[in-house]
Amino acid sequence: MSDVDHLHELLGLPAVEFQHTASEGSAPAAGAAAWRVSVDPYEDEERSWEQEFASFLEAVDPAGVRALIVGQWGESYEEDSSYPIGLVTAAADRLTSLEAVFVGDLTMEESEISWIQQSDVTALLAAYPTLVEFGVRGGSDLVFPPIRHERLRALTIETGGLPVSVVRGVLDSELPSLERLDLWLGVSAYGGDTDVADLAPLLSGTRFPALHHLGLRNSEVENEIAAAIASAPLVARLRTLDLSCGTLGDEGAAALLEGQPLTHLDVLDLHHHFLSEPVERRIAEALEPHGVRVDLSDRCEPWGDRGAEGRYTTVSE
Repeated sequence: MSDVDHLHELLGLPAVEFQHTASEGSAPAAGAAAWRVSVDPYEDEERSWEQEFASFLEAVDPAGVRALIVGQWGESYEEDSSYPIGLVTAAADRLTSLEAVFVGDLTMEESEISWIQQSDVTALLAAYPTLVEFGVRGGSDLVFPPIRHERLRALTIETGGLPVSVVRGVLDSELPSLERLDLWLGVSAYGGDTDVADLAPLLSGTRFPALHHLGLRNSEVENEIAAAIASAPLVARLRTLDLSCGTLGDEGAAALLEGQPLTHLDVLDLHHHFLSEPVERRIAEALEPHGVRVDLSDRCEPWGDRGAEGRYTTVSE
């Protein structure tokens, strides 16, 4: 499964597809949109992402651009993201107001998430020290060595299988301003080899002193994550906790209920889950009277008669 949509916004700005054929004056101001630059290799075989990006820099005042979305850059399995990333980093002297970048905004129709060929995405963080938001979709060949970045406030990595090397690189990074971290851990069949022990530096609360939102989502070990969360020192300073889109069942929910109090949270997101109705009610009754907004939507049933082994994440291939 790989049912993901194009981004609707980035940095709080509406996503707008750049079109080199658009009439002059029809586009929003440079800083009023999150600009998505992409090419369809089937509809316009003669046009490269490099050409489209060059047209973008000419048509839109690059010094005013605040948010950039890198969409399809060609056949995803033929060229990795170092191609568009190299072009964007080379334009750092022109994109002087850039605050947010997302790399790999492709839907299932354009590419399964596991087919998106990534690369060392930290080149963008190094080139743009003013970034406050950064996101990536696709875990294949994704590289994230430890990096220091003073201003980054939000980091999202969306995969059907997140390599443990990437998790370790993120957790070894120095990100003193990081407030929001979302990791789509995925499944082992598509490269998701992170286990709960690898998350220990994060859950201990010793990393990322400004963190108040944590998403450990889309995981086939969501129950084990929930059990670790139940006693994790980090949780006391979170405002939002997202354990959605994975294989969470009654056993994981019970661990959350029996662990440390979660009544200080603003939001607990558990949507796409495998909880029974009685356990759903227990969670709601334990937290909602304290003002916690609990998302228990999208109750799922395991495939076939396989019980817990038939549980599935929202996104895999």
